[in-house]
Amino acid sequence: MKTYMHGWLAAIAFALFSLALPAYAQLAAGKDYIVIEPALGTDNPASIEVIEFFSYGCPHCSDLHTPISKWAARLPADVAFKRIPVGFGNPYYQNLAKLYYALEAIGELQKLDSSVFHAIHEKGLKLIDDKSILEWVTAQGVDAKKFSDAYNSFGVVSKTKRADQMVQASKIRGVPSLVVDGRYLVSTQNIKTHADLLAQTDKVIDKARSERNQNKK
Repeated sequence: MKTYMHGWLAAIAFALFSLALPAYAQLAAGKDYIVIEPALGTDNPASIEVIEFFSYGCPHCSDLHTPISKWAARLPADVAFKRIPVGFGNPYYQNLAKLYYALEAIGELQKLDSSVFHAIHEKGLKLIDDKSILEWVTAQGVDAKKFSDAYNSFGVVSKTKRADQMVQASKIRGVPSLVVDGRYLVSTQNIKTHADLLAQTDKVIDKARSERNQNKK
């Protein structure tokens, strides 16, 4: 009985100790996040950068788009959110990545971002090549030449290639994937909902922030 009580008290003490720890301190490498080595460069070293790797062609990315947009709008001032479209060496995904960067380049991304997901996953449109993409974009009221020039520009092609290099460096195998501070790929192990994924990302952000504060001391 004495041994049993000791074990029971030890379990209670451990549980209370765990509850007292910050949420990020309970994260486990390999289970809750994957360390990226070497770390990715970030646009602004002063901010904790969160990257969403995604594709317009991915149904899971389409489902996540609204929740993650609302989540990103509420992020603290020290966190910067950006999105990177993946190509995975696949012409279909690469063309959709070029679509994203071209819309961004001509100032039409905010207007048409959600519409691309809707066109593909709700209307079933096949935006599979340059021709079908140009036809859809012009049907949305965008100047055909302006878009085509951006879509085929050196800047857009370079960004698309750079995006694929970052995917390879992060060892990402699927999307959507979230990377925090260029160092941690948020694990989707045991993640069942969008809310779970974003809550997990919040914890990894807290971890990155704590480490930054420790390094300042």
